[in-house]
Amino acid sequence: MKYFYILLILTLFSSCKKEEKVISITNPKEYDIYILDSNNSAFNNANSEKEFWSKRLRPDSSGIGDLGPLAKSYTAMYNASGDIQHLIEAKNLYRKAINISAQNKDTYVRKLAKNLIIQRQYTEAKFILEESINGKSNKRATQFLLFDVNIELGNYTKAFQLLGLLKNTNDYNYLLRLSKWMDYKGNKKASIRNLEEAMKIADSRKSKILQIWTYTHLANLYTNSGRVEEAYQLILKTLQLQPDHINAKKQLAWILYSYEKKSMEAKRILNSLLTTNKLPELLLFKAEIEEFEGNTSESNKLKNRFIEIVSAQKYGSMYSENLIKIYSETAPVKALQLAKEEIKNCSTPDSYALLAYSLLKNMDKEKALLLIEEKVEGKTNNPRSLYYQAIVFKATHKTKKVNDLKATLNNSTIELGNVLNNSIKNL
Repeated sequence: MKYFYILLILTLFSSCKKEEKVISITNPKEYDIYILDSNNSAFNNANSEKEFWSKRLRPDSSGIGDLGPLAKSYTAMYNASGDIQHLIEAKNLYRKAINISAQNKDTYVRKLAKNLIIQRQYTEAKFILEESINGKSNKRATQFLLFDVNIELGNYTKAFQLLGLLKNTNDYNYLLRLSKWMDYKGNKKASIRNLEEAMKIADSRKSKILQIWTYTHLANLYTNSGRVEEAYQLILKTLQLQPDHINAKKQLAWILYSYEKKSMEAKRILNSLLTTNKLPELLLFKAEIEEFEGNTSESNKLKNRFIEIVSAQKYGSMYSENLIKIYSETAPVKALQLAKEEIKNCSTPDSYALLAYSLLKNMDKEKALLLIEEKVEGKTNNPRSLYYQAIVFKATHKTKKVNDLKATLNNSTIELGNVLNNSIKNL
């Protein structure tokens, strides 16, 4: 009888282990054609466009009709290569177009604002948009961008007011913003539902640009919600439309690493990207995988390389959040200085959570707790910010709050990644 119970327990334990096993949903036979193809066609096409419009832009002419397309080609080159210099060139061209344009000034203002948003220069983007909307402009198009900058700056009341003014559930651009708002509010189902409606519009128009944008963003939402198979299928659809799409390949690598725990395969994809792309966050992604595998020395080398690149003046505050996270572990005083500057750039609950974490790393538990309670708690659903809350609560012996947050964080394991999940287990 004793052996019967032992056998029963072992059988049940084995059954539980099988249930925990992750089912592989990716297949190299389906995506290898895109990974092995090193032909960066998107960049080559954009570069050809750049050469064409550069030749048309004569030195002795304002060339207002050529400035816009030339700036657009530089933006496309940045999207395909991750080289920040192309984004800066586009910004300078849009500024020039605004200065000399007589009729389409507001169009160039919006294009410049989009460029500034990518570079996380939200305050300047907000300023030029507000200045533009008071003049002759396409007010609806400008209001969409004002929603974007206000939500990034933490001006949620203003963002919600703009959303109300823009309401039209048949409008692709409105659905994107409504999805973003619902994501901020922590309503993942509504966020996904609205982006799915936007996808229907993109598909009905057969617009490759809209389809790619919607597929990749919806894939990200699906992944974070545990709908990994659906995310994977959208990634494949994106790669079918654009075989060298950086973000689609990054998302594929994240699924392999965070969900399927196939870190070597994820690194293979990242290594293929790093041969043709200069996007700094690729280094951080690879550093996380190395850390997960226990390769601390290699992980630190990659982080140091990232710091060296993004500390250049041309990046501005584009990667401040990443630097704060790294410095919090290696140079806490520097992290705190950067975190305080970041609050000036965008005073969101997520920025305050990072500042609180930096304070904690500088042994100021009381200030960290006060900041969490006043500026963060109940104001954000971002899993990483919830993790910082939990760390501060643990340091200040708020055990119940730690346990509550830990239960919530256990629902965000794919989004947070393996390294952070290991830390959560120790909360």
